[in-house]
Amino acid sequence: MYEYIIGKVAAIYPAYIVIEVNGIGYQIASGNPYRYSGKTDQEVKIFLHQVIREDAHTLYGFNSLEEKQLFLRLISVSGIGPKSGLAIMANEDHEGLIAAVEAADINYLTKFPGVGKKTAQQLILDLKGKLGELSGELVGAHPMELFTEEKNPELAEAMAALQALGYNEREVKKIQKQLLQEPAQTTDGYLRTALKLVMKK
Repeated sequence: MYEYIIGKVAAIYPAYIVIEVNGIGYQIASGNPYRYSGKTDQEVKIFLHQVIREDAHTLYGFNSLEEKQLFLRLISVSGIGPKSGLAIMANEDHEGLIAAVEAADINYLTKFPGVGKKTAQQLILDLKGKLGELSGELVGAHPMELFTEEKNPELAEAMAALQALGYNEREVKKIQKQLLQEPAQTTDGYLRTALKLVMKK
């Protein structure tokens, strides 16, 4: 089992990044791959969780050990797989997530893709009172017919990343309309804003 990887960011895609180590490119799933946009060809340290299935071996990457630990808690809940866990982690308001679990806020939790009422209830049942030690550590742990790439490639990439997380086309289009009213941003900035908007709906 891998603990972390140190290598250069070789490529960024909507659902994953490629980290090159000694001439080998490792595909690493990330909730927000574009957080690494300014680090292409720079060396980074990414904490890993490996999931092995019959049809795939997948690496999931996180900026810190605390993020990884939160992800592991999430996927320990019945009904939350790695993809759903990653979609939840993509919204970097981890303090809000922990607060929602502690307050049994089902409405907040069901805003994440793949999380229905039953899964939200299970999440609360399994994790309430068990995330407190992660709360302080996570603060500051990290620094469709869609809009065409020609007109705004950063927004197009952010919307593709949103879809890769599991948000449906209707949700993505709605968010896209709101983002068009915002000042121009980087792909990472658009995605961060989009995830905040999704949680406010």
